[in-house]
Amino acid sequence: MMNLYHGSNVNIETIDLSKSRPFKDFGKAFYLSADEQQAWERAYAAITMWGGQPCVTTFFFDEQLMCSGELKVLRFDTYSEEWADFIFANRSRKKPAFCHQYDIVYGPIANDKVGEQVALFRGGYITRERFLRKLKHMRGITFQYAFCTELAISKLKRL
Repeated sequence: MMNLYHGSNVNIETIDLSKSRPFKDFGKAFYLSADEQQAWERAYAAITMWGGQPCVTTFFFDEQLMCSGELKVLRFDTYSEEWADFIFANRSRKKPAFCHQYDIVYGPIANDKVGEQVALFRGGYITRERFLRKLKHMRGITFQYAFCTELAISKLKRL
């Protein structure tokens, strides 16, 4: 049993996946962190872009569901080529958008400048190896949970 945190510029009463933006690290999803400080950093970043007030909403999640077989879970425990390829597919802004079949994706957060790195890699200006190095978060490895489906969202309990 664990708490997960969502940082935003608004209080989240009900999760609405239709309000999630596409082309994020792990696709269109509701993103959370087990690190409350990381969620507050996201909240402050959100207000600089969209205004509002910083807010962190806490959810309870039974992490045993990650390995129960009830949910389709993709897990990246560290930076890897597979992780970089997955982010590239999700961030590429192709029409239609890349779509995966996972309920939850867990893995490292990419560097805040990921869009620039995707463009450089897509244009052939940097190698795959350099793309992976550039995606690593500047402050060290930090993790995120992407709840990608209504089934996954139904497993979160707002506190």
